[in-house]
Amino acid sequence: MAIETRASGSLAKRHPHLMQNYGRAEINFVGGEGVWLIEENGDRYLDLVAGIAVCALGHAHPRIARAIADQALTLVHCSNLYYHEPAGTLADRLAEAAGFDAVFFCNSGAEANEAAIKLARKFAYRNGQTERTTILAANGSFHGRTFGALAATDNPDYKLGFEPLPGGFAFTPLNDIAALEAAIDERTAAFIIEPIQGESGVMPATREFLIAARALCDKHGALLIFDEIQCGMGRLGKLCAWQYFDVKPDIVTMAKALANGLPIGAILVGGVPATGLRPGDHGTTFGGSPVPAAAALEHLTIREVIDLDAHVTTVGALLFAGLAAIAAEHPTVFEPPRGHGLMIGLPVRAPHTAAAFVPVALRHKLLINAAGRNTLRFVPPLIITEEDISEALTRLRATVAQCLST
Repeated sequence: MAIETRASGSLAKRHPHLMQNYGRAEINFVGGEGVWLIEENGDRYLDLVAGIAVCALGHAHPRIARAIADQALTLVHCSNLYYHEPAGTLADRLAEAAGFDAVFFCNSGAEANEAAIKLARKFAYRNGQTERTTILAANGSFHGRTFGALAATDNPDYKLGFEPLPGGFAFTPLNDIAALEAAIDERTAAFIIEPIQGESGVMPATREFLIAARALCDKHGALLIFDEIQCGMGRLGKLCAWQYFDVKPDIVTMAKALANGLPIGAILVGGVPATGLRPGDHGTTFGGSPVPAAAALEHLTIREVIDLDAHVTTVGALLFAGLAAIAAEHPTVFEPPRGHGLMIGLPVRAPHTAAAFVPVALRHKLLINAAGRNTLRFVPPLIITEEDISEALTRLRATVAQCLST
């Protein structure tokens, strides 16, 4: 017997045992093709969400599908007590391309951040610095929903009802160098920061702030962790966000787009901290399993063949300009857009709400997403074309016009 839920739509009634912890739209997708998602009635939706920055190469990419199928016919799973392919090759490719020395695989972004936090504390402990336990994060941060990652997340709504959370976490304002200087000291194990905050509404860190973070971590012996789960894997026009800002951290966390839709996360570590985790310190059953690793390997190959970074730079500028034009046409509704590459936010001015535009866009067969601080977030597949962007902007204009006419 199904437990009663608050959801009342027809799809919720069709699947009464699916837990209603998501605010799902009343729509059922059965397929995808490139930048399009296909509803069960055959309608096609232009997707500017991409699984929330996951499907970098679009939906149902044939080469990714073949890599998954070929690997599944060979080896699906093998314990991490043994070496196995293609995880080893993926680690080598990532380390070489991103400029790091060691890679640990897990299954998600939250797990990657958990591993990075644990490594930072264990590294300090192994160096005899037992008082160095504080994990510093930025105000507005989102690092995941597991307990450690949630403790590093500065959003009380996500934490409500889950307290007490682990201790030893502190926060400092984004882009405030003076405050950061006051916050980092000899008790700081690591400063973890998203080069562009996604969930808070596409809030970029300044290069100056990241440079200061690097210098202050070096001065006080703390590790610098870049959470690139949403802004990495080419979304800014470089494989890694640190390469876009030209500020290298000690640790990078990855997930989301890495395997173009299959669950995988990773931490990339450079220098002496790469020895921070030793046998028995940390582990995961499925991390780096052959199938998602094979998909990630193919993703890395494809992005090089099609020069994805140059493409993202070109089409990202086009999307940014289009959103800036819409903001200029409706200055009482929108602020100018912010972001880089294909991670762009369009802030909405009160009393209008970003969330109000999302269901109306759905009627225009356009998928967009509302993020924190009353912002529309645009994180489309990185393969989106100039023609796709033109069509998306046309549908967005129709959405805005409909919303403002009611």
